[in-house]
Amino acid sequence: MLKFLLPVVLLMKLKDDWKSAQMGLGLLSFLVGLSCFHNMYMYSLGFNLGMDYVSYIMVYLSVWIMFLIVISSERVKMMNNFSGMFILVNLVLLFSLLVTFSSLNYLLFYIMFEMSLIPTLILILGWGYQPERIQAGVYMLFYTLSLSLPLLGSLLYIYMKEYSLVMMLSNLILEVSWANSIWYFSSVMAFLVKLPMYMFHLWLPKAHVEAPVAGSMILAGVLLKLGGYGLIRVLLMFQKISLNFSSLWVSISLVGGVVVSLLCLRQVDMKSLIAYSSVVHMSMVLCGLMIFSWWGLMGAVVVMVGHGLCSSGLFCLANMVYERVGSRSLLVSKGLLNFMPSMGLWWFLFSVGNMAAPPTLNLFGEISLIISLMSWSTFTVMGIMFLSFFSAAYTLYMYSLSQHGIFVSSLYSCSSGKVREYLVLFLHWFPLNMLILNLNLVNGV
Repeated sequence: MLKFLLPVVLLMKLKDDWKSAQMGLGLLSFLVGLSCFHNMYMYSLGFNLGMDYVSYIMVYLSVWIMFLIVISSERVKMMNNFSGMFILVNLVLLFSLLVTFSSLNYLLFYIMFEMSLIPTLILILGWGYQPERIQAGVYMLFYTLSLSLPLLGSLLYIYMKEYSLVMMLSNLILEVSWANSIWYFSSVMAFLVKLPMYMFHLWLPKAHVEAPVAGSMILAGVLLKLGGYGLIRVLLMFQKISLNFSSLWVSISLVGGVVVSLLCLRQVDMKSLIAYSSVVHMSMVLCGLMIFSWWGLMGAVVVMVGHGLCSSGLFCLANMVYERVGSRSLLVSKGLLNFMPSMGLWWFLFSVGNMAAPPTLNLFGEISLIISLMSWSTFTVMGIMFLSFFSAAYTLYMYSLSQHGIFVSSLYSCSSGKVREYLVLFLHWFPLNMLILNLNLVNGV
């Protein structure tokens, strides 16, 4: 694990040289990719660090998305908007994510889980482009911190009982009781906010709308996955209790997913629509994790990876439109097919990915989740049916409203797309569609 962490620390020295940082992150993502050919064991590394398949996938996703962020944030460099500081903040965020995903100690995991909040906040406040960004930052901070303090208390209580906080070594599987149920809720809520579960999701659209493209990409691509990853690690101790509450989580997720899908159909802000669609996808992930089935876990991990790539690509596209038109409104930036014809194909490809059509990873993940939910209870078929239908509906709404119609802006010509932008979009799309050819890399769980 140290061979991944040390290059990130060394790259911090190159923060003022944009090209070197970009090349270094590309090389690091290549090195992390090569490691998939070696067997990984949780206990094979020191310093309380180690990886299994799930954490390796998340580490790879983090490095890959960070590499794409630096390529797509060229505007920060062009405007000379503290570009060295921008690279440094992103690298600190990457470092905290790598340690979070590879820590074997619950306390180290918690510290780094919370530390990732600070660089994200700096990204939103420092490089966001609207005055409401302070309110969005406060929303994110308070939603996340208010429910993560009980998690710290829970971990310290586990240490008091077990004298160890090392993952997988604890024999602690709690019996069902009122006291243990309160303990369970205090441990799980921090991850549900990060995921985010319906009712705790209001910070996400606010943060996305105010964040720069880098903030949106890292939020959608990796930070939402911290919630799912945390649940995979923590629910091991609460298996018996969690099974009693499975119906609660599944019903909230399915009903919430349908409600948020209907909300998506009323959005006129591109970024807000993509952010709300993330809540819908993550509600399916929560269902898969909470019913404790193998198909559910496998589908949840695959959807997390697929959503990370697809959602990040959609935010990239929305930013490209914003840079040219100066507005994120679907009412102002309609008819983009006449204005930016070559980008129409990329909008189509990512919209197809967002509605889980073949051959994307999202398709396989959602099929796995649907199988697991229907084997758990046949009543869930109603929720799944509405969720799948409205998921396709709001994606088609976004695509048709943005691409078709008469372009009404005063702009008459601009660059349809630069090579750099096509490269970023291709590097999002290629793994999203090609990983389905070798699913062993993704569902090694």
